[in-house]
Amino acid sequence: MSRPLFSPLVERAVRFAAFKHDGHRRKASELPYVSHLAAVALVLAKAGLDDDAILAAALLHDVVEDTPCTPEELAAEFPANVVAWVLALTERKRDAAGEPRPWRDRKDEHLAHVAEAPWQARAIVLADKLHNLGSMVYDLDAGEELWGRFNAVREDILWYNRAMIAAGAGGDARLEPLADACREMLERVEGRLKVEG
Repeated sequence: MSRPLFSPLVERAVRFAAFKHDGHRRKASELPYVSHLAAVALVLAKAGLDDDAILAAALLHDVVEDTPCTPEELAAEFPANVVAWVLALTERKRDAAGEPRPWRDRKDEHLAHVAEAPWQARAIVLADKLHNLGSMVYDLDAGEELWGRFNAVREDILWYNRAMIAAGAGGDARLEPLADACREMLERVEGRLKVEG
């Protein structure tokens, strides 16, 4: 018997993420943020990583990082594996006093956590990078200004994406197709920068 095409777990994740990210927009865009979450889940499904728990975690991957949602609130709604994968992907943006942490410190810590994360969480990281990089190519091709959206210079943004692709891949053959797609998309971003001069 085949798996049901409708997943109550994925539906719950879609609804939870939509409510938590209500009013959020993509960087320098009018696109609702939930479009990114859906795109990350779609990338995973297209890559054959369509387990309901992975898709749910993909939809929720920014909810603790970017909304007031706490790990405890997430754990009250979702299975332990989904929560663990989301938390493995959550960047700590503020220090113990609630002050913003320096960009490089955050990214170095995040890279270290991802490198140690379960393969399912690393698959979500790669799908996230692929969508972000693909969106960058799309916007560059449309002539949109890109680099002013970020909290770092473009060299640091490119470094971080390259390092995160390596951390996400982790030498795991299951993740190589996603990692290769990310590397190819990063090359496309860099190629457009050479054209810009």
